[in-house]
Amino acid sequence: MSAPSPAPLDLAGLAARLDVLETATAARACLTRYMRLCDVLDGSCDLDELGALFTRDAVWQGRGSRYATAFGRHEGRAAIAAFIGSYQSPTPHFRANAHFLTSETIEVEGADRAHGTWLMLQTPTFFDGSSFVMCADLAVDFAREDGRLRMSRFRTTNLWSRPVGDWNQPSSFPTPAPIASATATPTSRTDR
Repeated sequence: MSAPSPAPLDLAGLAARLDVLETATAARACLTRYMRLCDVLDGSCDLDELGALFTRDAVWQGRGSRYATAFGRHEGRAAIAAFIGSYQSPTPHFRANAHFLTSETIEVEGADRAHGTWLMLQTPTFFDGSSFVMCADLAVDFAREDGRLRMSRFRTTNLWSRPVGDWNQPSSFPTPAPIASATATPTSRTDR
């Protein structure tokens, strides 16, 4: 008796699954690049590159009482780039800035659309020297335009914000106590 022949390879199914992975990766890469550009709003940020991350008719919107008032709503690629550009001239708004994304979910709708949500932590130091830690909920829609996945709707809602001291203070930070003997060897985590 011979072994049963293997099932035929479902190339169409594999191609569809690959499209989902590539679309999710493109969405993640688009948002990550946007955040990296927003980290350098010091006059060197390429606003054309930033604008190209959005569809021509995209909407960028601050939501909730704090962000709706502070950021408003901006429609169209040029308006979004101009709004973000206002943070770098005539005087840069930030001395230092970093965005951290976590708690990601991306839902793909075919090869041309995706929707994602993230929690974003931002740690800016402003031009006046004050520093904040801010947490926001991001909801971002993506659409393929001119062969590239771009943001079509960006919504940010403040969850909390608070001032903090200077991020890079010279004070020491806590570390484990020094080992008593120079010949002592560190123990592994399983030995503790």
